[in-house]
Amino acid sequence: MVTTVYDADGNPRVIDPYLDGCPTRRILDRIGDRWTVLVVGVLGEGTARFSELKRRIDGISQKMLTQTLREMERDGLVIRTVYPEVPVRVAYALTDAGRSLRAPLKALEEWSIEHLGGVLVSQGEYDQKGAAKAG
Repeated sequence: MVTTVYDADGNPRVIDPYLDGCPTRRILDRIGDRWTVLVVGVLGEGTARFSELKRRIDGISQKMLTQTLREMERDGLVIRTVYPEVPVRVAYALTDAGRSLRAPLKALEEWSIEHLGGVLVSQGEYDQKGAAKAG
């Protein structure tokens, strides 16, 4: 889908994600990232602290969670709230834009669960063909 948007100076800019250099590709990279999908899933249930996100998203490193949250905050998907307490408490929540991603990302999650069996069968068949060609 090709559209026109206007930058901060009022200059028109043609947006087409199929063109190299289109800024929507960076957004697609962000929302297509597995960690973003999982963070949106957890935060879709409500505000969470870093430690809770780390505990709920098995396999994510502290570094990757920090990076993902920072990028999501920069993109306007997550809001980070610091509470001036001792010790300092930090909580994360989805913004309106982040909440708008819940339904499409949940659909992808459900699709992956529903089709996992078929994908695994296809992968096995493909790998066997490759092994037969190599042998």
